[in-house]
Amino acid sequence: MLKWIVLSSGSAGNSAVVCTGSSRLLIDAGLSAARLLERLHAIGVAPDSLSGIFITHEHGDHCKGLDILTKKHPLPILCNARTREVLRDSIKAEKHWQLIPGAGAFEFAGLQIETFSVPHDAADPVGLVLRHGDSALGVVSDAGHTTAMMRQKLRDLDTLFIEANYDTGLLSSDIRRPWSTKQRIQGRHGHLSNEQAAAFITEVLSPRLERIVLGHLSQDCNSPDLATSTVQSALLRAQRPDVHVSCAAPHGPTPWFPVRLHRPEPVRPALLSGHSGWHQMDLL
Repeated sequence: MLKWIVLSSGSAGNSAVVCTGSSRLLIDAGLSAARLLERLHAIGVAPDSLSGIFITHEHGDHCKGLDILTKKHPLPILCNARTREVLRDSIKAEKHWQLIPGAGAFEFAGLQIETFSVPHDAADPVGLVLRHGDSALGVVSDAGHTTAMMRQKLRDLDTLFIEANYDTGLLSSDIRRPWSTKQRIQGRHGHLSNEQAAAFITEVLSPRLERIVLGHLSQDCNSPDLATSTVQSALLRAQRPDVHVSCAAPHGPTPWFPVRLHRPEPVRPALLSGHSGWHQMDLL
C-alpha cells in the first residue's frame, strides 16, 4: 500500500516521504540537512533506507539541505536536465544524478512516476503523479496558475497535494510585503491562492478522489481554517463534502497516512467541520 508523510510544507522548507513498503522516496529537501535528519529520525526512517531524492525544482525551500544530506548519505538525485544544470552551479561535489523527463513517465523503486510541467518562476519546475498498486497520489507544490496539462494529469487520483499559498484579502492588506513581492506571488508564475486551489480541485474532482492535502500555506497571509473552509465550501457546492481536506504544516511532520483510504462509505459532512490549527492530518 502506498503511504506518505509531509515533513514540512511552507516557505521555510518543503519535504515529504512516499513509501511503498519496500522503498522510500524523499520528495524535495528544502529543510537544512540537520533538520531533515531530525525529522526522518522522528518518523522512523533511516536516511540510508531512502531509495532516492526527487527534486521538483531548484528553489532553496525545495533543495536547501540537498548538498550536505547527499554528502553524508550518497543517494540518487532525481531531477530533470534543466534543474540539474542550475543545481550544479551551487553543488560542487559530484553527485549521483538520475535524469528524469520534464514531462513523461518512468519507474523508480517500484513506483510508477509521471511528471508534467507547472507554471512557476524556476528553470523547469514539475508536478508529479505517483502510482503503486491501486493507489495514486498527485503532488503540485508551487504553481502560479492552473493549466490544461495539470487538469489532465491530476484528474484520476486517490489523494491530491496542492498548494493553497495565500488568502487574497490577507495578502492585499499585508503591510510588510512590498507591491513587487505581492505581484510576484499573485503572478502567473508565482503561487496559488485558496480560491484558485479550490476552483482547480472542483475541475479535477472525480468519484475516486478521497483526500486533499493543502500545502505551502503562508503563515502571514493565510491560515489552515481559511484554506480548508474555502476548499470545503467548493466541495459542498460540488456535492462532494465526503472528500477529506487537511493542511500540512511548516514546523513539524504530519502522521503517516494511506494514499488510498478504501473507505466503506462517505464521511458525513458534520465530521469535516471545525478544523483548526496547523496539525490537521489524521488517519481515517
